[in-house]
Amino acid sequence: MTTYTAADLAQALEALSDSSLAATEYEVARACVIAATLAGRTVATAESLTAGLIASTLASVPGASNVLRGGVVAYASDLKVSLLGVPQSLLDRGGPIQTPVAEAMAEGARRSTASDYVLACTGVAGPDDQDGHPVGEVHVALAGPGSMRTHSLTLHGSRDDIRHGTVLVVLGMLLDALLPLVDIAAN
Repeated sequence: MTTYTAADLAQALEALSDSSLAATEYEVARACVIAATLAGRTVATAESLTAGLIASTLASVPGASNVLRGGVVAYASDLKVSLLGVPQSLLDRGGPIQTPVAEAMAEGARRSTASDYVLACTGVAGPDDQDGHPVGEVHVALAGPGSMRTHSLTLHGSRDDIRHGTVLVVLGMLLDALLPLVDIAAN
């Protein structure tokens, strides 16, 4: 079992704050895994347009098994309903690309995985618009103990750019939620 200390988290955060380098998904995921480990919190995902990329990025960090409970890839709308409990009426009213769907995905995965935090996303990675929504429209949610944080994004670039940009945003949201739970000065 991989163990981490507050010094490991401080080092990971220092790597993220280096303004001369763009943060990589792995660096943010590493900071998330360390922070979740130190805080004693668990994480899961509910993914549509990223198709498992968020969970995969977290799992690439040694020690992820300490905190990553699992993930649900619900690319199709009917799976959002059957696997995550997204209300069909919500999809009927506005389709799958909206913030309330991301929230419902996160809530459903939080219930089914018994995780402290769930990262969820839905949107259009391209290459074509979908149901009147432009390529790059993304809605993300982070469900946590007594809280729900959401963002609506407009991302640009290729399909991969949009998917990877989504991963960076949701991992950043998770890290922001976890950091107040950890005493970085502790040794």
